[in-house]
Amino acid sequence: MNSKYESVVDSCSKRQKVVDVGEGQGKQQQGNEQYFAAQPASTDLRHQLTVTLAGEPMKVEVSQGVFSSHRLDLGTSVLLRHAPEPEHPGTFLDLGCGWGPIALHLAKLSPQSTVWALDINERALDLTRQNARINGLSAVRAVNADQLPADLTFDQIWSNPPIRVGKEALHQLLMAYLPRLNTGGVAYLVVQRNLGSDSLIPWLQEHLPAGFEVSKYASSKGYRVIEVTRA
Repeated sequence: MNSKYESVVDSCSKRQKVVDVGEGQGKQQQGNEQYFAAQPASTDLRHQLTVTLAGEPMKVEVSQGVFSSHRLDLGTSVLLRHAPEPEHPGTFLDLGCGWGPIALHLAKLSPQSTVWALDINERALDLTRQNARINGLSAVRAVNADQLPADLTFDQIWSNPPIRVGKEALHQLLMAYLPRLNTGGVAYLVVQRNLGSDSLIPWLQEHLPAGFEVSKYASSKGYRVIEVTRA
């Protein structure tokens, strides 16, 4: 395992024993695995949901062992409502895709774009591929970090990042991918306020290279949408 995404998240999943199946980043349920385990130990029991993405109802499959396996989580919902639609086609990244709501949303809004959906969880990646097929969104490419081209850069990055990996691991993860924004690119992150969103903004501003600007873009239901731009 040579990628920073996988090494950071894998080390944390071995230390903790919770699985998040509730709304957003703040609710947990006791379990025997992390939703960010590469190979979830729980039985892959799939069921269908109908969720609204890009203003349209979509049928999707979800399962145990994947983040927010019972609904569209609140944090992601806030991000999708408040982040602006892409103005131009491009190369987009959904960082920590889960079963794929952000990737599906972006692919529907911008069908000429390529949307890379990145996760360590192989069940999540399989669900994202299946959900893209169900909804006819052929531009979605669900991959783990080793499958992501090392020289690939992005016009936009959207993420409901895995806060439960811990602050240090989260910082490493964001610093591995935010610098891959193209000039003129933008990232939108959603983070719960009581889990450190307001402290994350100045931390990113301090640690990202020159030319990056970090600010609060929107607030709703206890979440912050953080905007990162590259001049």
